Amino acid sequence: MQRKNFGNMQCPVARSLERVGEWWSILILREAIHGITRFDEFQRNLDIAPNILTRRLTALVDSGLLEKRLYCEKPPRYEYILTPRGRDFRPILLSLQAWGNRHFAPEGASVMLVDRATGVAADPILIDRNTGQPITDATHANAPGPAAGPGVRKRLTRKTSATSQDGSP
Repeated sequence: MQRKNFGNMQCPVARSLERVGEWWSILILREAIHGITRFDEFQRNLDIAPNILTRRLTALVDSGLLEKRLYCEKPPRYEYILTPRGRDFRPILLSLQAWGNRHFAPEGASVMLVDRATGVAADPILIDRNTGQPITDATHANAPGPAAGPGVRKRLTRKTSATSQDGSP
């Protein structure tokens, strides 16, 4: 069975999943965000088969999330450096970490986000950069963007209309 390609869909979530939706990709990005750059370090930290790691690193490079740089000529050895696009994945990773701690860690958090200066645990939330206000179901909704096609416009307009008719988000 051939895998569906999400890369050309109008949905930004689907397009993003095309780049990072495979679980090894997210774990590799997690390691890269924590400063890991070399193949052997990724392999050791993740306990991942070399052929799978090679495929996932190649896909992340091809997607512009990592840059492959030669650090040793004989024998040729490469490191994988986060690009700006890859660094932009950090808030998503932190949100996924917080969600995982909240819903799938009955024993308690094994990794926590803390304030570097105080060591106090942080609880990340989504904030509107323009207003500084938290984004909630009550205050924000998806709407068709300038590049939205008819299907997206219909789906989002229908949802916005249904929401506003009964006064709830």
